[in-house]
Amino acid sequence: MTSEIEQSHAAISRSLELLWRGRGQRSRGPKPGLSLDAIVSAAVRLADREGLTALSMRRVAAELGVGTMSLYRYVPAKTELLYLMLDHVSAPSSHDEAETAGESWLARLERIGRETYRLYLDHPWLLQVNQSRPVLGPNSMLGLEYSLATLDGLSLTDPEKIQIIVTVDSYVTGTARHYVLLRQAHEETGITDDEFWEAQGPAIEEAMTRHSFPHLMRLSAEAFSMSQESMLDFGMERVLDGIASFVAACQASRPDGPPAPEQPPDCGPVDDDTPGAGTGG
Repeated sequence: MTSEIEQSHAAISRSLELLWRGRGQRSRGPKPGLSLDAIVSAAVRLADREGLTALSMRRVAAELGVGTMSLYRYVPAKTELLYLMLDHVSAPSSHDEAETAGESWLARLERIGRETYRLYLDHPWLLQVNQSRPVLGPNSMLGLEYSLATLDGLSLTDPEKIQIIVTVDSYVTGTARHYVLLRQAHEETGITDDEFWEAQGPAIEEAMTRHSFPHLMRLSAEAFSMSQESMLDFGMERVLDGIASFVAACQASRPDGPPAPEQPPDCGPVDDDTPGAGTGG
């Protein structure tokens, strides 16, 4: 057990060193033909194409057309490589100050949520990684910095800011997971969603006649016809509406800014016509 803990600590330390300082070239010998960025980019391409189960130092080396051992001069092991991959894809999108200058904090928060959603669709292997305790590299820190800057000046306490960020992230991650799994089911079985439900049609019809499902029986044919984008939009708007209402209550009850850390939160519900509420779409 102690050995496993020591190995985990060592992997974290090596990963942080690579994330923040990289690995310099050898002082002697020929100039390396690879770079840390090239290795990480190749690993991301492989995972995007074939999933995380295909990731190995050998496969990444094959992706680059080099020998496996040459990778170890840059990355000690697969664990460190995965940490580097996570930070690599976490680079926040370029936000032109001129383009975002007129945006409200709520519009910027929505932008962050939609970019996170797209991130998971573009890199579905991210959903297989336990990121509850992330190793923070420069790109991850930049993303968090941008999110915190978006909520600056809103009379929020620090815990409230983090809870808002986590709430938006949790919604888009859950929605992305649903559609990534749908896509995965199609790829693994070769059966479309329509074909899947058509195959169940006779059994469902028989169940409806033999058992009582009154609420299901009353559903219209359009009940499940929503597109992926409309599902995302609906939930995003509801989440943002709730956050806007909460922020409006905080600003109304805290005219002098957020309370001191030792004071309890004091944001209560607000009326529907409170400025800032209901603006999430």
